[in-house]
Amino acid sequence: MNPALRIARRYLFAKRSTNAINIISGIAVFGISVGAAALVLVLSVFNGFEDLILGMYNRINPDIKITVAKGKTFVADSLTLEQLYAVEGVETVSLTLEEIAVFTYKNNRNFGILKGVDDNYNLVTGLDSSLREGVYDFDRRGGNNILLGLGMRNRLEVNIRDEFTPVDVYMLKRKKTGPFEKQFLQRPAYPVGTYMVQTDFDAQYVISSLDFARQLLNYSDEVSALEIKLRAGANEIRVLEQLRAQLGSEFIAENRYEQEEAFLKLMKMEKWLSYAIVGLMMALVAFNLVGALWLIVLEKKKDIAILKSMGASAGMVRNIFLLEGALLSLLGTGFGFMLALLLFGLQKSTGLIAIPGNMILDAYPISLRLIDFATVSLTVVALGLLASWLPARKAQKLPAIIIEE
Repeated sequence: MNPALRIARRYLFAKRSTNAINIISGIAVFGISVGAAALVLVLSVFNGFEDLILGMYNRINPDIKITVAKGKTFVADSLTLEQLYAVEGVETVSLTLEEIAVFTYKNNRNFGILKGVDDNYNLVTGLDSSLREGVYDFDRRGGNNILLGLGMRNRLEVNIRDEFTPVDVYMLKRKKTGPFEKQFLQRPAYPVGTYMVQTDFDAQYVISSLDFARQLLNYSDEVSALEIKLRAGANEIRVLEQLRAQLGSEFIAENRYEQEEAFLKLMKMEKWLSYAIVGLMMALVAFNLVGALWLIVLEKKKDIAILKSMGASAGMVRNIFLLEGALLSLLGTGFGFMLALLLFGLQKSTGLIAIPGNMILDAYPISLRLIDFATVSLTVVALGLLASWLPARKAQKLPAIIIEE
């Protein structure tokens, strides 16, 4: 074992000449413990929200989504579909078509997005598992059926059980119209169910059959996107590379993360900004080590003089107290991790900290990740070494011979 580390470890558990040094050291370790626990829990709460939101998006976003690079729609012929299915790892391809529309129900009106989907859409996303009421069925009543997001349903005040009152869907005509012609094409659609996956999506999207959306837009074979489900165990990166090479620059292929990249990047930015704020507070707490180590240096003046007389270099003496600060930091970090695990268990089992207001969750979601413990450990030890620098420099400059006054 390194001599400096051995001496630093010995000083860590050695008896002090005065009880005040023990008290100050204990306060420093306690502060580091609380700070380390706070850092772990901050990261864990953001991890929990990230997992929750990704889980919601995964119910509406496919594994891979293909859109056209320029424009809004493109023709998906049988040859294109055969090429996609020929890529190893592709299990199901769904054709979808989206466009902004106006929805009216009795005296209520709201803008939103009509999304036409084919029969494979439920196999790709599993939207039927998110139904709150009604059924996932576009075939009844001649195919003029729609599924409403919970937010859209509430805004329009739609009664799903009323089978005789339709939602009127208005779509702006693509071709130029005369001054006396209607500029919107209108079709009645019957709501058969309500789904809930994610607040923004629920408030905007109305799901219909692909044929119904094409009728409103006067399309024949056009689609907005091809949504792909991968086989279990498929290599997503390799599939994406093959699809991009096959489709060329005219199309954009995105995985689930890339489909919501801007939002997820914002979440990560908020996560690390919060970590930085708590880390700054942790830095202030960590500087309690300065006082504790300074007192230890004063107490060990004779030991330092003896070490130097025996040939210890100034650098070795400095390293002893730097390592002392690192060991105190690691000790505090260990206690902090135990505290964080305790609070994590209480939050998961009892919902210790509840979310106020009428939310879909009763308590804050939380998720521990091994990388977070490593990140917090490095942060705390780095702060401990920084706080130890001044006392270590003071010890380094002490003379080898101490003259008693």
